[in-house]
Amino acid sequence: MSKYIAITGASGFIGRSICRHLRAQDWRLRLLMRSSASVLPDEVDAEVVRGSLHDPDALTRLVDGAYAVVHCAGVVRGASQQDFDVVNVDGLARLLDAIQAAAIPPRLLALSSLAAREPELSFYAASKRRGEQLLETQAESINWLALRPPAVYGPGDREMLPLFRAMAKGFALVPGKRTSRFSMIYVEDIAELVSVWLGRENVPSGVFALHDGRDGGYDWDDVCQVVSELCQRPVRSIEIPSLLLDVPAWLNARLSRWLGYAPMLTTEKLNELRHPDWVCDNASISELLDWQPRVQLREGLLQTPGWCSVSR
Repeated sequence: MSKYIAITGASGFIGRSICRHLRAQDWRLRLLMRSSASVLPDEVDAEVVRGSLHDPDALTRLVDGAYAVVHCAGVVRGASQQDFDVVNVDGLARLLDAIQAAAIPPRLLALSSLAAREPELSFYAASKRRGEQLLETQAESINWLALRPPAVYGPGDREMLPLFRAMAKGFALVPGKRTSRFSMIYVEDIAELVSVWLGRENVPSGVFALHDGRDGGYDWDDVCQVVSELCQRPVRSIEIPSLLLDVPAWLNARLSRWLGYAPMLTTEKLNELRHPDWVCDNASISELLDWQPRVQLREGLLQTPGWCSVSR
């Protein structure tokens, strides 16, 4: 294949997986990288455009002659709505401008989040829903697809890895209720879905959820059971008392404004973590692309290194 695929967020967890997968299939890659200090994903040979989503000239170079754009860049940490909107909404708007101004506008696949289903819960969720609405109202002239993945894990993950490491030691600290249910997906299944989409023409535009194929998702005891079997030790789920998270989350949001850092644990983030139902349905995307996820939790954890001695 000689067509260029333009990718934003290539240095992130999901972006790296997509880059490795597409390069292995001989797609030519053009990556938007923020600075000379940015490191290319492992085993990826690609053209690099230096700049950001706030640089119209860089975005023009990024999409010029591209067959498709895979937009993985996003902000997941912050203490205000603006912290998230500046990239998740405004950055997407600039990317859309560049795509629509191209001589031959490329297709666009954008990573949203299942959190966008409940935009009232957090600044992050609201920003992701606003990004989807931007596509729905201002991208009529291009072919686009927005994906809503649930919790994503796999090799290279840094967000869920500490949780699995703690579980491997015998306990899971649950921020909400043990009975809360959620879907999950292995990162390589997302990369495969992107590849399938690239290989299909005339795919209808829209917003689609996806998961690992387990209908009804998981609760915390389900995950503990899988980890217990893999690590060959009992694993117990423990609900964290509300105050133990509420107080640091409140302080974190306020201190971040004074000290100038982007927090992960905030009151809004707790709203997401404590939501009782993050189960989704992947029937629509599976039917649309004839795609099926290949990896459920047990096999995915076996393929994820660095958390338990049984992982490979």
